[in-house]
This record gives sequence, structure tokens and C-alpha cells, in this order.
Amino acid sequence: MKLEAKNISVNIAGKKIISNITPVFPEGRCIAIIGPNGAGKSTLLKVLAALNSNYEGEVFLGGENIRKMNRKKIARHLAILPQTMQTPPDTTVARLVDFGRFPYRSLFSSGNPKEDREITEWAINVVNLEKFKNRQVNSLSGGERQRARIAMALAQRPEIILFDEPTTYLDIAHQIEVMQIIRQINENYKMTVIMVLHDINHALQYADEVIVLKDSKIFQGAPKEIINAEMLAEVFGVRADIFVNSRGASILAPISTIKR
Repeated sequence: MKLEAKNISVNIAGKKIISNITPVFPEGRCIAIIGPNGAGKSTLLKVLAALNSNYEGEVFLGGENIRKMNRKKIARHLAILPQTMQTPPDTTVARLVDFGRFPYRSLFSSGNPKEDREITEWAINVVNLEKFKNRQVNSLSGGERQRARIAMALAQRPEIILFDEPTTYLDIAHQIEVMQIIRQINENYKMTVIMVLHDINHALQYADEVIVLKDSKIFQGAPKEIINAEMLAEVFGVRADIFVNSRGASILAPISTIKR
């Protein structure tokens, strides 16, 4: 399933947040969107997910204009995991993940209960929460809760999954755990992953493509070509050194801000 965005512009309260951009989302790839605060990263993600209709330009999902698609049809092909999400009290992991089956149900049909159970179990297994499926979500650690939310998105069985800063509020160990799961989802199930990231090094290590938003415009390319000390200075106003870690991956270490 191909996702296309053409000539996207967004104005909020009279301010141009995004100006006539045409990002490319190759099928089956893992794409990171980075940029300074206020650059329009989350705004772009909401446009792609049809959660913000206040934009100029066109978004196509499988060749169909997303404005003309109903919510359930979109959700059968595309899932989004926002930064924050309220979970109803006393909801178990299994129940939360089962919510992801909503695109396949209606007021007049409960869907396919057997298939729903199988897919819910599959999604829970993908994020390694089998032992916690009967636990209340609110009793889990931050990393476990995020994995449960990822499983809920997976239960939609989408071809495309969007993540808005998936490691926010997590400690280092859980950040790595979540990023590894996201990468495995991309590689093992050929899902196109589009993720807004705060951590530049996560983009370097886990993405195939990087889109940088700056001054309402974008530039895009492979992480090693795009993410370097010069880009960090230009886009974020930060001086940084670059190192190669024990696995041969480049790592940026910020040193100081640049006065402008």
C-alpha cells in the first residue's frame, strides 16, 4: 500500500507551518521525520493519517484521495500511535489490543471473533507481552504500556504504521527496546513505518530514510547522507562531534548551542 503526499501546506492561526512540501514514503521502508520544535513534524503526521483536514495539497492512500475515504477504510490500511493516549480504567492488555480490531466491526456486525482472537494474540506476541496479557495496562511500566499500544496498532493489520515520538517519557533501556520492536515490525512484516523522532541518533540507527523539516520546508535522504554535524548546526543550532560506535554506526554527540 503506497502513501503519497503532494504539495502539502498547513497554516495554523495565520502562521505557515508547512509550505508546499512533497515528501516521499517508499513502500516497506522505515522513515524518520526530524526537526526542531514547532517545525510541523506532528502536524504532517496528522495530515497523513487524515486526522487534520485543514491543509492544502493531496494525500493518497493506495491511489485513493484520503479525503474521500471513511475512517474505517483508512484504519484497515494505516494505523497511527500518537504521543499520548488515554486508557480506560481496568483495561487489560488483551482488551486494549482488541480495540485495534475496530475497523472490522460495526453496529450490525461483531466481525470475526475467532480471527480477532488470533490477531490479538499475534500482536501481543510480536511485542513480547504474552505474560502480561491479563494485566491491567495502568499497572505496567512505561515501556510495557508503550509496547501494548504498539500491539493495539498492529491488531489493525495495517500496511503502514505512523509513530509520533514513540520513545517519549521512556528511560534509555525502554527506548532501545521500543525502537528495536519498531524496526523488527518493519523488517519482519514489511510494514511501511513513518516515525517522528526526537532523538537524532535513533534516526541514524533505525531509519532507512530521513525527512528533515525546517522553516516549513523539507530535505530528504539516507540517514548517513543527511544527518551530520553540519545539519545539526544548520537545523538545530547545535555543535556536535561525530563518532563511530563498536557496531560501526555513526553517533552524534552534541557539545554546545550556536549563538544566532
